[in-house]
Amino acid sequence: CDCHINNNSQIFPNRKTYISNLEDYMKSMSTQIERRFEISSSVVGIIDGSFEIGNLMVMILVSYLGSKVHRPKVIAAGCLIMSFGTFLSVMPHFLMGRYNYERIQLTEENSSTSLSACSLVLPLHHPTLDAVEMTRELKNSGCEKAASSYLWIFVLMGNLLRGIGEAPIMPLGVSYVDDFSKEENSAFYIGNKLISCGMVGPTLGFLLGSFCANLWVDVGVVDLESLTINPKDTRWVGAWWLGLVICGAVSFLSSLPFWFLPYSLPKEGDERNLKKLSESSVTIQEDHCKIEPPSQPQLKFSEAVKDFLPTLKKLLGNPVFLVYLFLTILQYNSMVGLITFETKFMEQQFNVSVSRAIFLIGVILLPITILGMFLGGFIIKKFKLHITGMVKFGCATFIAAYLLNLLYFTCDCEVLQVAGLTVSYSGFVFLSSSCNSDCSCVLNQWDPVCGDNGITYMTACFAGCKSSIGTGKNMVFHNCSCVQVEGLESGNSSAVLGQCQRESCTKTFPYFLALLSTCALILALGGTPTYMIMFRSVSPDLKSFAVGIDALCGRILGGLPAPIYFGALIDQTCLKWGTKRCGGSGSCRVYDTKAFSQIYFGFWLKTSTSIKTVFRTKTISQTPLFLRGKQESYKIEWIISKHLNFG
Repeated sequence: CDCHINNNSQIFPNRKTYISNLEDYMKSMSTQIERRFEISSSVVGIIDGSFEIGNLMVMILVSYLGSKVHRPKVIAAGCLIMSFGTFLSVMPHFLMGRYNYERIQLTEENSSTSLSACSLVLPLHHPTLDAVEMTRELKNSGCEKAASSYLWIFVLMGNLLRGIGEAPIMPLGVSYVDDFSKEENSAFYIGNKLISCGMVGPTLGFLLGSFCANLWVDVGVVDLESLTINPKDTRWVGAWWLGLVICGAVSFLSSLPFWFLPYSLPKEGDERNLKKLSESSVTIQEDHCKIEPPSQPQLKFSEAVKDFLPTLKKLLGNPVFLVYLFLTILQYNSMVGLITFETKFMEQQFNVSVSRAIFLIGVILLPITILGMFLGGFIIKKFKLHITGMVKFGCATFIAAYLLNLLYFTCDCEVLQVAGLTVSYSGFVFLSSSCNSDCSCVLNQWDPVCGDNGITYMTACFAGCKSSIGTGKNMVFHNCSCVQVEGLESGNSSAVLGQCQRESCTKTFPYFLALLSTCALILALGGTPTYMIMFRSVSPDLKSFAVGIDALCGRILGGLPAPIYFGALIDQTCLKWGTKRCGGSGSCRVYDTKAFSQIYFGFWLKTSTSIKTVFRTKTISQTPLFLRGKQESYKIEWIISKHLNFG
């Protein structure tokens, strides 16, 4: 009957692949969602944190009742809930209409082939329109009736449902496979298959995200030749909804096999169990190599609730497990924020398009992480590390990663030079200058152009451009009075669409990627032994409950707040906010890259210092006393790294 066990044991890793695919696809689309709904990074953090809220609503109950319910059917129901939540998140795309990105209005000159950004239509005594006047004008036109402002709530609610549906996957799936497989095969099923499939899922998710981010949000509806922006522009919005449709369908299909799995399986290779099962009138179906399982015992809810508090007290009375929980919280706080805004950081720092950043994460960082996790497990097996050795090994990897991360600050890039924002026109940092004072420019617009002098202007109007040639992305503005280039007469300079590229930052990116990959490898090396500390320090009957409590504490104190406060801190570094079509602030267009970098890596280093301190002063000193004489009684298991749960 080994064929029966092996086939069923492969279902859980495959489902985990689909679930991880969806989780990491949503992570990769955070920037696209931010721009499509014109919201701040902190609101994106709230949307991302709603997944954790959904998890928290059912995590403890699912983990505690794990051994008392029909686990495959609970997982199947979770997959259906995830599918429904995913389709709910897609609804705003079909309710909002087409995406109209922010751009200036050009006026026709005497020649029908030339358009001017410097309009002389408005009275000269009122050269610019401020945000208040623009908002009043939009309200008078009835624009305030637009209902798309809060449709991001659909995405939030869908993410909440996804969190609820995902909760049973890890605690019930891992314990189900472990309970009915040989001790020597448990390492293979849970470790090799679940870790590898759990990493294949994120890789597929990021690759799907890269593909969709490179497509225009209204693909198939809008003439792409008419667009004046490209994927590197901060106003570009990819087809974020397309991947969700695919993931929703896959989540639905992945639920189907679970409905047909039995409540329990015979222990793999255990002939005594097979004999007892046959004596209990269990029918052996020889033609299918299957054994009908015993019937599901009746669960008494009152007894389950009564035993909950004593079980929780027993688990939290374990000092090693408490220290491990503290480490989990610190790691969630440091890693979740970094992962959520990693693509935004690459885009702002190194002139990399979001789609390319997502692609590089999927094909470079994640495979390196897989390699590190397998090497970490191999080291444990090769050197037969006990829990104290695992702790020391994990501490060493964190110290190495901490020291290596100090080099991140050498990869800083200069702030984008924007006239009137970060650099002056003529010694004064004001948007309006004598060179564009007669152009009637709108102050709060962002449709950047790059002048011949290497400086970015918020719009062609602020560059003083009075003529243009070409259409779409190929449009070039001429006679730009504010673009001063040595060797050219004033007013004879030109500008092209898009912000100027920072060549030095582009050259630094390969070094940053190599450093990031090295750090990921070192952290992954310590990920598997660090996670196994929990399984070595709790009794076998508390494994499922321990996984749930670990995930609960990590998410409620780390996964939930981290994206929110990370996003709020990143918002503080914004230099220029976009403007919604109907007025009001949209998503950020330009960041202070130096401040962004300091916040992004500075907080990680602070939490890493705390993790290193806990490793050295707490766990190592407490572990031998608590586990003396007990280490050999607990099963050695490969288990998926907690980093895969950063959903």
